[in-house]
Amino acid sequence: MSLRVIAGKAKGRKLKSVPGDTTRPITDRVKESLFNIIAGDVLDSSWWDVFAGTGAVGIEALSRGAAFVRFSDANRAPIETIRANVEHCGFKAQAEIRRADAFAYLSSPPDRTFEYIYIAPPQYQEMWIKALELVDDNPGWLAEDSWVIAQIGPKEYKPFTFENLEEFEQRRYGTTLLIFYERK
Repeated sequence: MSLRVIAGKAKGRKLKSVPGDTTRPITDRVKESLFNIIAGDVLDSSWWDVFAGTGAVGIEALSRGAAFVRFSDANRAPIETIRANVEHCGFKAQAEIRRADAFAYLSSPPDRTFEYIYIAPPQYQEMWIKALELVDDNPGWLAEDSWVIAQIGPKEYKPFTFENLEEFEQRRYGTTLLIFYERK
């Protein structure tokens, strides 16, 4: 699958893929739909692309006018790929790239707030629920009007009740389900 930036300042730029099959890149269709839902709210927003993989979601946000994106991934290959993609698209100054375990990072004391936290972990390991529970337990990561978006396989979904997060939307695109949560 060829990855590219769909719109904005870096429109048309090709992104490198992470070698091997450890990541699950977002398709252009899902990425386009995600940003159509968010629309103009991406301007000047801050994002955390938690299981960043290639960095495609965070880079798309920067291309469309986000002020800042934190990219995190636990493995060296994705981190190197993200660095290359961020530099290739000219967003080094607005990006922070950290190699870190998502669960340890989400449990740590928040060092800033985000309008958007994007969670797209490896499928079928219930990692998305664990990540959402950690955000819910640690709401200091969330700006006042923030969204947490989970990208999972539709078969993984089960409704969950959180203390600080509330599901308000779901969109399915073939084998991808986006679930949107907002701060209560």
